[in-house]
Amino acid sequence: MLFNTLAYAQFFAIVFVIAWTLVSRRWVPLLPWYAVAGYAALGPRTLSSLAVTVAALLVSVGLCRVCSPRRLPSASVAFASVAVNLVAVGFLTWRSAGRDPLSLALLALNVPVPDGLVWTIAGAVVALVAGTALVRARKVRLLFILGASYVFYAHWDYRFLPLIWGSSTADWLLGNAIHRARTPRSRKLWLVGTMVVNLGVLGIFKYYNFGVDSAVAALHALGVDVPTRTLEVALPVGISFFTFESMSYVIDVYRKDIEPQKSYFEYLSFVAFFPHLVAGPIVRPRDLLPQLAGPARYSVKEASEGLFLIAIGLLKKVAIGDYLAVNLVDRVFDAPIHYSALENYCAVLGYAVQIYCDFSGYTDIAIGSALLLGVRFPLNFDSPYKAHDIQEFWRRWHISLSTWLRDYLYIPLGGNRHSEVRTYINLMITMLLGGLWHGANWTFVVWGGMHGAALAVTRFVREKRGKRPFSPLRHALGVLVTFHLVCASWIFFRSETFQKAAVVYAQLGTFTTYHPNLAPSVVAVLAVGIASHYLPERWYQAAMSAFIRMPAMAQGAALFFVALILRAMATAEAVPFVYFQF
Repeated sequence: MLFNTLAYAQFFAIVFVIAWTLVSRRWVPLLPWYAVAGYAALGPRTLSSLAVTVAALLVSVGLCRVCSPRRLPSASVAFASVAVNLVAVGFLTWRSAGRDPLSLALLALNVPVPDGLVWTIAGAVVALVAGTALVRARKVRLLFILGASYVFYAHWDYRFLPLIWGSSTADWLLGNAIHRARTPRSRKLWLVGTMVVNLGVLGIFKYYNFGVDSAVAALHALGVDVPTRTLEVALPVGISFFTFESMSYVIDVYRKDIEPQKSYFEYLSFVAFFPHLVAGPIVRPRDLLPQLAGPARYSVKEASEGLFLIAIGLLKKVAIGDYLAVNLVDRVFDAPIHYSALENYCAVLGYAVQIYCDFSGYTDIAIGSALLLGVRFPLNFDSPYKAHDIQEFWRRWHISLSTWLRDYLYIPLGGNRHSEVRTYINLMITMLLGGLWHGANWTFVVWGGMHGAALAVTRFVREKRGKRPFSPLRHALGVLVTFHLVCASWIFFRSETFQKAAVVYAQLGTFTTYHPNLAPSVVAVLAVGIASHYLPERWYQAAMSAFIRMPAMAQGAALFFVALILRAMATAEAVPFVYFQF
């Protein structure tokens, strides 16, 4: 599994090194050697494996020396590089595992592999031909990142690789079809096609069982008994994120906001780019495609910023989010009836801190990882609990989703271009569907409805009040009320059923204050999580600037200190990122 912190760090380190090696065409023949080095480092470490790895490296470097920094390697050099390293890694895998390297790689992804000499020979031929073509490819670095992204996704479940590939391919073809269409009617038909494809995929995998169960429950309430036919299918990780991204591309082409992407592989890389693949942020095609299509760029300043963001993201996720989840939030929400009002209240606050630290922490890691690869993602969080009303909250929380809902749902519904009543209806529809996007459960719909109603009330008050500034006291009161309104809605977001949410609300209403389950360490982490959110933004920017200006040795020491904190605060249980489920 590449979805835990340590495995992701190892995976990213490998991708980072290889990706920057491939910037100069002279070093492209080294690409096959990394398979030898990777197996030697991660497999059995023996003197023979070290000798084979060094020998393969010397041959590969010799082949690199005859290459030009600006020209593609010749066919003979590419073939020799792949052949030599295929033999080397084959020797290592057969000696230690009794398998050819391709079979061993597929087995690592849980792909069933047949035995026999025919399969081994066929695999060797495929690896030789595909490897030679890759080394000679004009966009070898992009193809490597695409392949790494698919490997990353396959570690969740290889059976869903055809889904993300098929969805991406369909939208690329549909975008080109819309661009070529001669009449408005045919353009609309192709647009309908992309809606059917993408919403159909979401409907089958994410909402089919929810729809069937809801319909059966409604019919049972009316006294009609019908059999339940649900699908036994797992939810593909990140399906909502990559579906929304792919849809936005076709819609932007339809609106003529962007030109269709000519390169098929660049488009596949846009959808599958691994730093944001499984939990966002939802990056617009106009922001990411030019960066993937353009030349690789490296900046020491951006690389330092990326390391800083990764460190901050890990601290948020592990030291605060995971700690609160394991030691407070999960315990209380699993059985709220056993805890006092004070403990339930702290758990609700803890979940507000947990989900922010978890999701913004993942976003920081994603943005930092992308920066290290020469790609910049847009800001996705801006201290949302500082908001003084719900409207401002949604300008600060999950910005990529809120702007997506605004541009591709709220505005097409009519936005605020019609009557006041229609505007409120559009707000409510947008937030109800936004809630449903988060999960196939009525609790998410209620969560979205609460935010939709709060947005409508906020809009009404703003219209009546005008643009008069708030006094500092009223602003602080607005922040306090907004935070608690958001926390009240998080109860439905976190609870699996309405019954559990109702129990939490009921326990809060008892006003009991006994708190044997609130350990001082838990209270301290909760306090740090809340207080750090309200620190001045200039302090954060000053800390980042100071880290960027540090010499490399000082940066390394700072990162080592962060690693010690993470080791001390890490829980024994692996806590997955909350937004992986969406």
